[in-house]
Amino acid sequence: MAQEQKRDYYEVLGVAKGASEDDIKKAYRVLAKKYHPDMNPGDASAAEKFKEASEAYAVLSDPEKRRQYDQFGHAAFDGAGGFGGGGFDFSGADFGDIFGDIFGDFFGGGRRSGASRNGPAKGANIRTSVRITFMEAVFGVEKELELTLKDPCPKCKGTGAKPGTTPETCTKCGGKGQVVFTQQSFFGTVRNVQTCPECGGSGKMIKAKCDNCRGTGYVASRKKIQVSIPAGIDNGQSVRIRDKGEPGINGGPRGDLLVEVIIADHPIFQRDGYNIYSAVPMSYAVAALGGTVLIDTVDGKVAFDVKAGTQTDTRVRLRGKGVPSLRDRNVRGDHYVTLIVQVPDKLSKEAKDLLKQFDEMTGNSLKAAENAGDGGGFGDGDGNGPGRPGGSGGKKKKKGFFG
Repeated sequence: MAQEQKRDYYEVLGVAKGASEDDIKKAYRVLAKKYHPDMNPGDASAAEKFKEASEAYAVLSDPEKRRQYDQFGHAAFDGAGGFGGGGFDFSGADFGDIFGDIFGDFFGGGRRSGASRNGPAKGANIRTSVRITFMEAVFGVEKELELTLKDPCPKCKGTGAKPGTTPETCTKCGGKGQVVFTQQSFFGTVRNVQTCPECGGSGKMIKAKCDNCRGTGYVASRKKIQVSIPAGIDNGQSVRIRDKGEPGINGGPRGDLLVEVIIADHPIFQRDGYNIYSAVPMSYAVAALGGTVLIDTVDGKVAFDVKAGTQTDTRVRLRGKGVPSLRDRNVRGDHYVTLIVQVPDKLSKEAKDLLKQFDEMTGNSLKAAENAGDGGGFGDGDGNGPGRPGGSGGKKKKKGFFG
């Protein structure tokens, strides 16, 4: 890229000329992740953009180089070892914080945080699950869980060192918990950071280990934990119990216990959000004449008056009979009930006779086919094959379906 064709470094990173160091780092982080060759294998255009962004960041992240660039532009770095003749010199640039954080796995390093790895850190969260019934989810419940939890070793007070001894500073990282190394890449020499392999990031080495915890600083034991499941919780949601997770590192706080709730199916009710759905059978007499049906709800049975002439699959709503809100258990969803006409599958002779009388008085539907007309149906013609509808077709006249 010729000097006169170089884009302004601020323009390359997409930041204003007065951008802060954090803004410049954030802008480069986005571009590096987008155009990194390992994310775009074989893409020459992406590789060129990545190199351009890296060049801009190497200058603007260095206060002295940025001052020179602001004053003289690209001309400030003309000459041997600069940007002009032999290409940009990355040897003085520190990309460790960027690539150690985002692309550490590409270069063999781990993710790096801003704080020292041997400083106090919160312990890891523990995840488990608990099974509850549909009704327990609606109204809440107390459950007891038995888990294996770690606690600081009472013998060494969590140091991992044999009583009477103390952990020593790691000689490899000097107690920092991290080691810095350089690596050659296609765009030059890059400094990277990874967790110290000797001390595991603690910055300390234990020569004489505690025989009670074997140098770990922790002992595990089975403990019973009470979990309050709130009313209205839904399937798959979790309850967080503070400070019941893994112990903290170097004096940091404990992690949390996350309990996922698994709700069993109910034989009658189905749930959608805070609403409940069910179906209730009603007799033909109740549907036709009107009457009262008993509906099962999570609060018990409710008597509901069915209007005369109610059709099957009619849906009714019982306000406030649904699931309580997690935010306010006094606010509840609704219960939607589908009324289904139930047809009896066994009738006595007397009941059948009465039903036939009823049918004759209300349209005679049982004889609807016979009363449709006497045009006749399909005769069988001359007895050897189908005849014309209502036709004789043979020696003996056959009566059709409708005649």
